[in-house]
Amino acid sequence: MDGHFLGMGADVRILCAMLGLGLLSGCFLAPGMRMKEGAAVSRGRETTKDDDFDVNDITPDLLKKLAMEQPPPRMADPLAAEAVNYEYRVAPYDVIMVTVWDHPELTTPTGQFRSPEENGNRVTADGTVFYPYVGVVQVAGKTVSEIRKVLADRLHRVITNPQVDVRVAAYRGRRAQVTGEVVQPATIPVTDVPLRLQDAIAAARGFTPEADWANVTLSRDGRTYRPNLQALYENGDLSQNWLLKDGDVINVGDRSHNKVFVVGEVRQQTARVMVKGRMTLAEAIYGTGSAAAPNEAGGQGGLEPQVSNPGKIYVIRGDFNAPKIYKLDARSADAMLLATNFQMKPRDVVYVSAYAVTRWSRVMTQIVPTVNSLWQVYDVVERERSRR
Repeated sequence: MDGHFLGMGADVRILCAMLGLGLLSGCFLAPGMRMKEGAAVSRGRETTKDDDFDVNDITPDLLKKLAMEQPPPRMADPLAAEAVNYEYRVAPYDVIMVTVWDHPELTTPTGQFRSPEENGNRVTADGTVFYPYVGVVQVAGKTVSEIRKVLADRLHRVITNPQVDVRVAAYRGRRAQVTGEVVQPATIPVTDVPLRLQDAIAAARGFTPEADWANVTLSRDGRTYRPNLQALYENGDLSQNWLLKDGDVINVGDRSHNKVFVVGEVRQQTARVMVKGRMTLAEAIYGTGSAAAPNEAGGQGGLEPQVSNPGKIYVIRGDFNAPKIYKLDARSADAMLLATNFQMKPRDVVYVSAYAVTRWSRVMTQIVPTVNSLWQVYDVVERERSRR
């Protein structure tokens, strides 16, 4: 029995010694995230085959360099040339109104007290209309000037020098649709007044708060285009106010994909949604917006004062195999001015590191109870041994 206790006491002493050695080197046991710069740089150099691949310190020079990067080119309006001499062409289901001066029996055959739409001639599905003394006329795809000429030429056989006027009484055949993050999704008729993107958005009563102004798509004839409405509204870039045509579908995307993830030693680890595609590093850390949006509310973010290391604030961007890594040393308060000018991008990760002593404290917090338990066992063994 004595040998058993003696052996057990020796084992406990050895285990305690091993734990002590582990504690001396021990930050690798610390729970939570940490940033391994060397591993990320090595991975990036291997992927890119660029020996200069490295972590970039956020400095005034870096901000100037990033500001000089050219944004993606904006797409040009595919119908820009057509918009210069725009003319509406009649479509099936439109209603046209034909006026023959001095011949009311041809102009208002159903009576003058009806609306022009009721008195007009409906274009059939095959694009034709019937008109007295003229017969069936193909009008779809023609302008009102072309239709006027056709009718006048044929009426000339029964009326001397006919004076004919044609206009569209109801636009029913050509339409564009606005969907997505707009207040009131709508189907909008294409009329004799050129319909542009801004007109369509206004007809849908504008954007919702969740709309991503820079994520607007236009589906046309099996292709998808990306006009930049944010450039139109904020910079007055009229080249982005595209002309619309029949069958166009405008979809305003939401901003749920425009998130920045804030982790590490911060008061609140969260995913912050960018506002109009913009957010600075300072806004990502400290929060933006109003109390109506909890994940954006100011005052809920910021560095954890007791444990965070402001000298190691990282922005991690792009691909895992070759991430772009930026580091801010904000131990001096004025360095936060750099953070207010560093522009985030969607899917960026902001990581705030902890002090080494913080990780040490966490190791101790987890291990000390185990060491105490082992010491109590050892103490019991030693007491029993001394009594024998």
